[in-house]
Amino acid sequence: MHLQAEQTLHGLMLAGLEGDAAAYRRFLQQLGLRLRSFYRRRLSGWPDDVEDLVQETLLAIHNQRHTYRADQPVTAWVFAIARYKTIDLLRARQVRENLHDPIDDMETLLFDSTDSDAAEARRDLGQLLATLPERQRLPIEQVKLEGRSVADVARQTGMSESAVKIGIHRGLKALSARISALPRKRAKESS
Repeated sequence: MHLQAEQTLHGLMLAGLEGDAAAYRRFLQQLGLRLRSFYRRRLSGWPDDVEDLVQETLLAIHNQRHTYRADQPVTAWVFAIARYKTIDLLRARQVRENLHDPIDDMETLLFDSTDSDAAEARRDLGQLLATLPERQRLPIEQVKLEGRSVADVARQTGMSESAVKIGIHRGLKALSARISALPRKRAKESS
């Protein structure tokens, strides 16, 4: 089902980018339904914010459609935009504890990737995490990937809850910097 939905949305997006207004409208409508369902589950405590967030996300998708690369899954691109919009809302609300929800929960936004894509992503993530110091790697693995609470990880590791949160923050910042450097590094290698 997920692959079929990805293919449908991908086709509608490409047709929309080529000027088919009806296909683009269907793309946004189908995406809106999925986003609404996702945000309702994710933001059950703020039902009034769901529709605003759906509209903000759709607007961001529309405004950034020129950045979409046709050889990539449209759902991964949408996932990134939706994730940033969610984080923006949580930051605006100063809900720091919700920023420590498992990364996997965000992936339920739209679709699962193929088994080989998932295995490749796990391998890449494992390699990136291995570059981090243990005080950053362990909290990310246990809180973000395994979904454990900050308090539980602090008890198990002997770190303070603040140290766990700082480890996550610094580790994610370091990973982000490494990931940002990857395309430039590959471009230089191919020159």
